[in-house]
Amino acid sequence: MKQDRFVERYAGEWRALAGLLEGLEGGGGAAGADAATLPRRYRCLTQHLALARARGYSIGLVERLESLAFRGHQLLYQHREPFAAACVRYLALEFPVRLRRAGTRVAAAAAVFFGAMLVAGGIVAAEPRLVTTVLDPADVRSLESMYAGEGRLGRERGAGDDFAMFGFYVRNNIGIGFQTFAGGLAVGLGTLAFLLLNGLHIGAAAGYLTAAGYGTPFWSFVSGHSALELSAIVISGAAGLHVGWALLHPGQLPRGRALVRSARQAVRIMYGAAALFLLAALVEAYWSSQVAVSPLVKYGFGVLGWVVLAAYVGFGGRGREHLVAEDE
Repeated sequence: MKQDRFVERYAGEWRALAGLLEGLEGGGGAAGADAATLPRRYRCLTQHLALARARGYSIGLVERLESLAFRGHQLLYQHREPFAAACVRYLALEFPVRLRRAGTRVAAAAAVFFGAMLVAGGIVAAEPRLVTTVLDPADVRSLESMYAGEGRLGRERGAGDDFAMFGFYVRNNIGIGFQTFAGGLAVGLGTLAFLLLNGLHIGAAAGYLTAAGYGTPFWSFVSGHSALELSAIVISGAAGLHVGWALLHPGQLPRGRALVRSARQAVRIMYGAAALFLLAALVEAYWSSQVAVSPLVKYGFGVLGWVVLAAYVGFGGRGREHLVAEDE
């Protein structure tokens, strides 16, 4: 459909929505029946916006629809929903829906990250001395001490120690996620580099500890939080690739505007990645380090984590995708 015909068909709906927004924003309110139509009109507008972007309509038209969509979103979600309710809605609906829409970028990030991890793990497991090509010798000795039972994993910790380690894990996890995401500013190359390096480091450590006879303490420790932490790294990578792709292919928009728009969209995914990092830190500090729990129980817990996460991403918000703005 040509743009002129598209505008002619839907301009009346856009004017009606604009008038409704003006009434609600002005504080005068709107008739109850009219105000009740806001969710439906907003959903229609986001569909029109997605069509305008996909068909390459003019920047002026896209910006006009974006402005209406932003105002509608402010009224529907930010001004009316309490913070706690907004968080629940995001995690229950918006986050899994956005992950499915970003499936191509998530798959690309996962291929780089897990591919590097598997390759490094396999090579180092077969030839342990090669671990020093990836890890510093001091780091290797630290790993040996930790998983041989001489370090913190080999003895009980107090509640204060658990809390301190929780803070450490949060800082470390968020740092990795932010670096991976921010690497997208280098047209995605930084993101790919961080995914590759983290995958190599984790894989090399896993391969070496397994070959050195420390497999049980290592795998029982990491299994519980692996689904949360590793998935969050991949999701951060997908968000970074989204930003990088916008810089490489801005479409009809100037690169600066394309960057701002893609970053705003990517941040909506990073909220969820941050939540996964936080949960991973909780599990790592208060569950993974428990020496009284048998390895088999920890393995089962770890497998359950992957199953639950896969079900959440695959079925979360299913059938309600229309409630999440089409901005990818």
